[in-house]
Order: sequence, then C-alpha cells, then structure tokens
Amino acid sequence: MTTNASAATPAPASTPTPANTPEPRQEGTGAIIAALLANLGIAVTKFVAYLISMSSSMLAESVHSLADTGNQLLLLVGGRKARREPTPEHPFGFGRERYVAAFVVSIVLFSLGGLFAVYEGFEKIMHPHPLDNWWLPIAVLVVSIVLESLSLRTALRESKAARGDSSVLEFVRRAKAPELPVVILEDTAALTGLVLALFGVGLTVLTGNGVWDGVGTIAIGVLLIVVALVLGAETRSLLIGEGATDADLNRIRTAVLAGDDVDQIIHLRTLYLGPDALLVAMKVAVPPTESARELAQAIDAIEGRIRAQVPIATTIFIEPDVLRTAA
Repeated sequence: MTTNASAATPAPASTPTPANTPEPRQEGTGAIIAALLANLGIAVTKFVAYLISMSSSMLAESVHSLADTGNQLLLLVGGRKARREPTPEHPFGFGRERYVAAFVVSIVLFSLGGLFAVYEGFEKIMHPHPLDNWWLPIAVLVVSIVLESLSLRTALRESKAARGDSSVLEFVRRAKAPELPVVILEDTAALTGLVLALFGVGLTVLTGNGVWDGVGTIAIGVLLIVVALVLGAETRSLLIGEGATDADLNRIRTAVLAGDDVDQIIHLRTLYLGPDALLVAMKVAVPPTESARELAQAIDAIEGRIRAQVPIATTIFIEPDVLRTAA
C-alpha cells in the first residue's frame, strides 16, 4: 500500500511562457468598436431629441448611451493595458486589467446610468408636463432600436465561436474574457431600455399625462441597476480569482497521466491570470528511481503535454515527489 507522505523533494521546476506563445488578443474588438460608434451616434441624437421634446425618457436614454460609449472605451483601454510585458512588480503580467475595466463598467452603469435615470424619473413624476414635438422622440427611439439590434447581432456573431453549444446566458456567466459578455449585456439592456422608453413616451402621447414618461424613465433606471449588479457580480468573481473549467482540468489531468513518468497527481491548483493566461501548479508522484536529468526531462514532457491540450496554460509549476511504501 502507498501513502502520500513526502520524501525529500527536488526544487520545484517551472517553465516560463514559450517564446512562440501567441500574444494575448482581446476577443470581440470588432463588436466593441461597433457598439462604441453606434452608442456615440445614438447618444447625440437622443440628446438633441430631448432638448426639443423635453422627454425625461429621452434624457435617461441619452445618459445611458453616453455611459455605454464610455464603457466601450474602458474595455478597449483595458485590453491595451493587459498586453503590457510582465515587470518585477507584476511578474505574471497585466492580464487582469481586462477584468478591472469590466468591473469599472458595472460601476458606471450603476451610477451614471441607473441611478441617474431613477432620479430623473421621480422628478418627472413629481413635476409632469406634456411632450413637445412628440413625434421626434418616437422616431429617434425606433431608429435607435434598429441600430442597437445591429450592434447586438455583431456581438452575438463574434461570440458564436466562443459560445459553442452554450446558451447566451451560460456564455455570459462562464466566459473568462469579459468584453463580449459585457457588450452583449449592454446591448440587450439598451434594446430593452429603448422599448421601455417607447412605452413611456407612447403612453404620454396617448393620455396626455407626463407621469407615464417618468414611469418609463424609472423602469430604464431599474433595468440598468439590475444589469450592473449582475455584471459586477460576475466580474468580481474573476477579479478574486477563478480556476480552470472542469473540462480544462480533465484535459490537464489526462495530459499529465498520459506518460509513464508520473505515478499520480497528488494535488493540482489552477488560476486565471487573465482571459488568455492560466497558471497551473501541481505536485506529482514520480518513480523513485529517476535521476535528476531524467526527472527534468519528465517534467518538460509533462509541461509539453499540458500545453498541447490547454494552450492557455502559459505558466506551469510542477513539484515532484516520491510516494513511500507503508511499513
């Protein structure tokens, strides 16, 4: 019978990221740029419509689109910062800059978008007034729905390869790269918000009661707060540190045990350093008769098998151990 009691062990071995490892890329850049341009144009158009009609729903939607524009800029800046080379102070690189950017996006959505819309809606309910040139906000909202639909279609198309057979909801919850889930959430919230704004403006026009415009504005604010809380919770989990998926863990275990240079895996730990970089650390039991040279070659072979199965395993630490035979 064998146990996991440790004998004297050699120093841990590790292999740095190979020179030919592809540079981490930011998924969904096309979707981010498409959303940025669409939101910028929509924000300006909505604000002009607000100045003419004085609709609080249009003002809330203007701020929403402006916040989304800033969010897309944050995602692009975060992706650029994440590509910086490691430094002595940050030896594992800056991949988590993308998580920080996504978390800031959730804060912007909550504060600038959601809370402002709720405040503006209550103000409109307390001091309602009919809309001027009611046809203009309705026309702007209809055109905005078309543009946001095109932006959402772009994000869904770019995420198709990463989603595979998963649903959009599963993709948003489990994706390690935050950009596409953020854009999908934002565009979905934007489309829903436009429908709510159209509802508020339409009822105001039909009834002549400006309270409905305020109700629609509050509904937009509540929607943005809910989306921001969901996005913040998912990004917080990534910032704290998530391990590899079950599928990747199984691939790593299979790769390690595929050769005759390992008796068993004693323990295995993984951590995402960024969307494109996975740290793998393990303690493995090796045959007690191997020399130092054979041991080093065995560890190199293990690392090669792991990277062949999970290419994002850019940093690997392996500590060899020897299982003792019980007395």
